[in-house]
Amino acid sequence: MEENKDIQNENVQEEVTQEKTVQEENIEDASTIVTMKEQQMDKVVSKQKAVKVIVKVLIYAFLVLMAIIVLFPFYWMIISSLKTLDEYRRTVPTFFPTQGVMFSNYAEAFTAANLGTLFINTLFVGILSTILSLIITVLSAFAFARLDFKGKNILFAGLLATMMIPGELFTITNYSTITSLGWTHTFVVLIVPFLVSVFYIYLLRQNFLQIPNELYLAAKVDGTSDLKYLWKVMVPLALPTLISITILKMMGAWNSYIWPRLVANDAAHRMITNGLRNAFTDTTGDVNYPVQMAAVALVSLPLFLVFIFLRKYIMKGVSRSGIKG
Repeated sequence: MEENKDIQNENVQEEVTQEKTVQEENIEDASTIVTMKEQQMDKVVSKQKAVKVIVKVLIYAFLVLMAIIVLFPFYWMIISSLKTLDEYRRTVPTFFPTQGVMFSNYAEAFTAANLGTLFINTLFVGILSTILSLIITVLSAFAFARLDFKGKNILFAGLLATMMIPGELFTITNYSTITSLGWTHTFVVLIVPFLVSVFYIYLLRQNFLQIPNELYLAAKVDGTSDLKYLWKVMVPLALPTLISITILKMMGAWNSYIWPRLVANDAAHRMITNGLRNAFTDTTGDVNYPVQMAAVALVSLPLFLVFIFLRKYIMKGVSRSGIKG
């Protein structure tokens, strides 16, 4: 009996030992599987990080390349304006002035091209045309956004359809019209033909449509006139878009070239872009390119400053005008 008990105890111990061994093996297998999964996850994460790094490097490399392409003409303009004429005419161009920095080119450009008069003419035309264009744009956008009259949608669709016609097609008819009116070689011809902009009207109308109509109805109940409501409520709320229109209109007047050259290219009414065309060409046809580059740099500086300091207003005004239609 005692031997049988000993045998049973030994069997039980062997079974317990085998069970522990199996459990340990299972635990080892489980830990091995977990370790393998962790290693695989680490590999996947490392691959993802590597892909993200490569993508970022490629994106920034592309952006740097595009920035170089965009900024290089401005860099070349600046260094060319600081060179002597002999250095500018070298067969192998230099990327920095080697014969001295010629800041005198800027003073010469200002006097040779009579930039003072050109600046005054351009500012006069730009400011006056911008103010009148803003008045027309605000009133037109308000009418299409809030007032109800017969044929409003058809008229607005017709205005939008004119945006598909290239502006150059109107040059001949506009020239015939202003010639018959006797407006050539005046500031009127530089201002009046471009007072109405369908794009600006559309842009401001879209912004006005975002303003709740309940405000307009409440103002009418209180006896407020349309002009007062427009001035007190809608204009302040649409101020970012109005600033954008002002900037774009001024830039358009500043950069205009073909129309001013066609209708008002005399010395008294010449715009700044036309004044730079032949101001630095002598009687033999030789062009002083460094001085001309200096003048171009002076003319480009105001637009560059406007873009640097007011670009957020342009983006804000345009982005707020395309949400509701």
